[in-house]
Amino acid sequence: MKQSAGILLLRSADNGPEFFLVHPGGPFFARKDAGWWTVPKGEIMPGEDPLNTAVREFEEETGYKPAPPFTRLTSITQKGGKQVHCWAAFGNPDPAKIVSNTFEIEWPPKSGKHKTYPEIDKAGWFTSQEAVKLINEKQVPFLEEVLQLGFTAL
Repeated sequence: MKQSAGILLLRSADNGPEFFLVHPGGPFFARKDAGWWTVPKGEIMPGEDPLNTAVREFEEETGYKPAPPFTRLTSITQKGGKQVHCWAAFGNPDPAKIVSNTFEIEWPPKSGKHKTYPEIDKAGWFTSQEAVKLINEKQVPFLEEVLQLGFTAL
């Protein structure tokens, strides 16, 4: 079973906690919005510590390195069968300043043309009500667990 690890970053705001979510880049996701946003995450390499993966992937996808303390959340399984491990942490990166790593694919398919896209094309801070509408539905339990834990401080 494939496994990935990520960080659900949050910050305190006047209207409650806000969650930092990212939108995947590339042509497949260009016209997809609600239900396609995600926690910054990536695949765990053989022998790699999942928390180290989560921190590395967050930094690769946003240019921001989350700092401890990290609170482990309950893992979920996405529709495709991938298990996702997640930690909550506080931080406050500027979504307008994210810098993402890139990937190359043949686009359009079978065209022989290769194009480079950012792994993450946008990021944002969202209230819990907004985040629940935008995030991949299988990742909603991460948001719910953070709210149940009453995160005013980790």
